[in-house]
Amino acid sequence: MRTIVHNVDLCVVGGGLAGMCAAIAAARRGVKTLIMQERPVFGGNASSEIRMWVCGAPGRLETGIVEELRLENLYRNTYVNFSVWDSILFEKVRFQENLTSLLNCSCQAAETEKDRILSVTGWQMTTQTFHKVNAKFFADCSGDGILAPLTGALFRTGREDRDEFGESLAHEKSDCRTMGLSCLIQARETDSPKKFIPPAWANVYPDDDSMSGRDHRLTRLQNFWWMELGGDRDSIGDTEEIRDELLKTAFGVWDHIKNRGDHGADNWELDWVGFLPGKRESRRFFGDHILSQRDIESGGHFEDTIAYGGWPIDDHHPAGIRHSGPPNRNIILDKIYGIPLRCLYSKNIGNLFFAGRNISTTHIGLSSCRVMATCATLGQAVGTAACAALEHGCASCRDAAKNHTKEIQQMLMDDDCCLPGFRREIPAVCREAKLVSSSGDPEVLRSGIDRELDGKENFWHCKENDFVLYDFGRETELSQIRIVFNSDLSRPHLNAVSNYRRNAPVFTPPETLVESFDIEADGKAVFSCAENHQRLVKLPLAIRAKELKLVIKKIRRNTDKCGVFAFDALPRL
Repeated sequence: MRTIVHNVDLCVVGGGLAGMCAAIAAARRGVKTLIMQERPVFGGNASSEIRMWVCGAPGRLETGIVEELRLENLYRNTYVNFSVWDSILFEKVRFQENLTSLLNCSCQAAETEKDRILSVTGWQMTTQTFHKVNAKFFADCSGDGILAPLTGALFRTGREDRDEFGESLAHEKSDCRTMGLSCLIQARETDSPKKFIPPAWANVYPDDDSMSGRDHRLTRLQNFWWMELGGDRDSIGDTEEIRDELLKTAFGVWDHIKNRGDHGADNWELDWVGFLPGKRESRRFFGDHILSQRDIESGGHFEDTIAYGGWPIDDHHPAGIRHSGPPNRNIILDKIYGIPLRCLYSKNIGNLFFAGRNISTTHIGLSSCRVMATCATLGQAVGTAACAALEHGCASCRDAAKNHTKEIQQMLMDDDCCLPGFRREIPAVCREAKLVSSSGDPEVLRSGIDRELDGKENFWHCKENDFVLYDFGRETELSQIRIVFNSDLSRPHLNAVSNYRRNAPVFTPPETLVESFDIEADGKAVFSCAENHQRLVKLPLAIRAKELKLVIKKIRRNTDKCGVFAFDALPRL
């Protein structure tokens, strides 16, 4: 069998949202990057193979690359097709400059020397080819933390005892149990009755009492997540056997809904069944900090914050659907919490970052930060940190974190990531310029806060034909324009639907987004956008100008929430 050798700066193992965002973030900043994904599609639990929607902090949507993906989906995937969603994720990776992608390639081996990884090797099933990847830094975004057993990186599995981290919600004694796996199903509503004949091997749930109190009505948000098993087994080693039991469960549940009682499902048909389990928990790496319940409930105020979480403490019972009680413990948080960079690199392997559900956290901490929108922001932080490490010639991830965290934070905020408690620095050329607008107070554009926060809107309200203008006082060489529009971060988060209803509403971009705008330099148009559907817009414009103007040409709806959070210009260096 042939072997292809790749030499890159950063190798990302795992192509879920965390791995995608890590690879894209690094590549966009000029890092030669390779991403190795063992599945035929990107997206992990969010892909068409598993079909879990992208969750994060309720009512406080995450920004950065994950928001870019969501907005692209709202614009192009109006009737919510998972293949279209897959294609959006595919193109963001496949056509990104500086990024090589290997699909259907499973990481199987790693070469190490002392406390460093030299290379990893994957087997690509479709081409029957080994791919050896030499890199300066590695990022494990595989979910199951495959690089832990391959490199000797410290990790743990299971639940800590209550006293180890002083977690009131932790199990009384430590054990090897985890949250379980799920094979989801999707149904489609039709205009006539549909029959369902279950396979002979499906589980039988004769009445509602046999469903262990699980709500199985076909409501708008019913995605059958509670069809869960395997937390009381080896969530990696026993995956195939757990999958078999999950399929028996899935077909049995649908048989119950269709044939055993009146569930209003006469006109519904089974549209899709997942044969690849979605996993919640397995290995968790050891970093220089372990995120705990105390960190989450206190708001996670860290000097090295690089992302935030906000999903409830959502701890699932290891027995899943076999547990007679509630399927999970769901504790709503009253505030978001910061996540430190020290949770994203290995304690004992110098050049190993990680992001996703395998980060350095306790079991209780993971129950909140494991959801995919949070994982995506962690991935973007890792890709950005790797860029800083390479630019400064750092010997290790820890070196980058110790000496360049402030720079990493500013890079992340420049790429529209929100870091609670931190402000983005305004470029001096804009900070020192005269700023005027056709209406309202434009000074909010220089606040360094690019979202609604703590009851403050923080955006410049605009209508059609409104403008905002920088007067630099002299002709200035500029290299880039950066704009952040209001994409309504309190909107519903869903990137997909759980079931396909007849006459369901279509997806559309947020009504608060500016649809069309111009950029003028000294009164002359230098850029025009007729169909904007993104929140963050970066324009590489090499121009000389005394005045720079943003003109709002068209808004999607006449709403007082249409606005701009930031309008920046970068000088040519």
